[in-house]
Amino acid sequence: MAHAHDWSLTARPEQLPPRGAWRTWLMMGGRGSGKTRAGAEWVHALATGDMPGLGRDGRIALVAETFGDAREVMIDGISGILGVARAERPSFEATRRRLVWPSGAVAQMFSSEDPESLRGPQFDLAWCDELGKWRHARETWDMLQFGLRLGTSPRQLVTTTPRATPLMLALVKDKATRVTRIRTEDNAANLAAGFLETIRARYGGTRLGRQELDGELIADREDGLWRREQIEALVVRTHGPLHRIVVAVDPPASGEAKHSCCGIVAVGLDAEGRAVVLADGSVEGASPSHWAGAVSRLYRRFDADCVVAEINQGGDMVTSVLRTVDPTLPVRQVRATRGKWLRAEPVAALYEQGRVAHAGHFAALEDQMCDFGPDGLSSGRSPDRLDALVWALTELMLGRRGEPQVRHL
Repeated sequence: MAHAHDWSLTARPEQLPPRGAWRTWLMMGGRGSGKTRAGAEWVHALATGDMPGLGRDGRIALVAETFGDAREVMIDGISGILGVARAERPSFEATRRRLVWPSGAVAQMFSSEDPESLRGPQFDLAWCDELGKWRHARETWDMLQFGLRLGTSPRQLVTTTPRATPLMLALVKDKATRVTRIRTEDNAANLAAGFLETIRARYGGTRLGRQELDGELIADREDGLWRREQIEALVVRTHGPLHRIVVAVDPPASGEAKHSCCGIVAVGLDAEGRAVVLADGSVEGASPSHWAGAVSRLYRRFDADCVVAEINQGGDMVTSVLRTVDPTLPVRQVRATRGKWLRAEPVAALYEQGRVAHAGHFAALEDQMCDFGPDGLSSGRSPDRLDALVWALTELMLGRRGEPQVRHL
């Protein structure tokens, strides 16, 4: 009982389960706000019997964006289950992707990349981490609901940075949901010195800061070109053969790599002329060799036809960096002659016409799409991921058709 007693004394009120009857506890929090710790403590206390609500030999689902996230964050992370389990520690059976407690309780790992893996198993409880980032969010969530059928009161905790996806908006409105909001600054005592001051100076008061630091659920911009409901309707799990695939790259401005992102997006074109967004391989704060390597890996992964590279910021340097990392890359250089909004408008029209699909959810990319207005992103940052998407779709659907137009330099 010491474990539960310690956490009940040190936890902030919003990190403890809501009172009364509920099926879903939705904890929306900023980065580093303590939501992962709250989830791990909740699961461990229930599994050990320190907190009532899970019978002997209870079954728990641990669902994350990927299996890697489930292990690195929910289980092995500093604030993960093994990190908080001071007593009655569970054993981790890596090959079976599960934790087993001395009490007999078992927690099984699942990934949003494979919703069908949740078809069949059944559970008393579930902990869902970063729901806003799940690749196949609706399908994974639905499969989980069918399996949450053991015990007298099946419950689930969702810990996530908020994103105004249709699923999350529906959960907020559900009468069986209890919503908790926690802010990054509320957990200041457990964060590195100077972190809050630095991050607040850069993002304080912005839409991105309100979402990523204050845990606010930010609606789409009224003057934006995209809506989340629109993108949700275009998400597919499977698609037909693709006869052209390109990887587009929007490199960071020279000298700004440390604080910026290199947009890297792969898009294919099927036989009916529909584009399919395959992956967002963008990298944050990367050196030229790092982002060039990411471009090469994505190109090889999808056996793409060419790399489309914007050269406004770096000129021939962009191609030189790519060729240094991979001399065989076929590079097509493109240069922006119009503003970002004007280039994005015809691409947004393709979405309205249903001529673009997404092979899953790409949270960071969709955040930029739904926050992009006539004056750019509300944060003032460059829409790097969106720029790469625009270049890829322009190459495939708005430029000349046929074979890739590759310029060998």
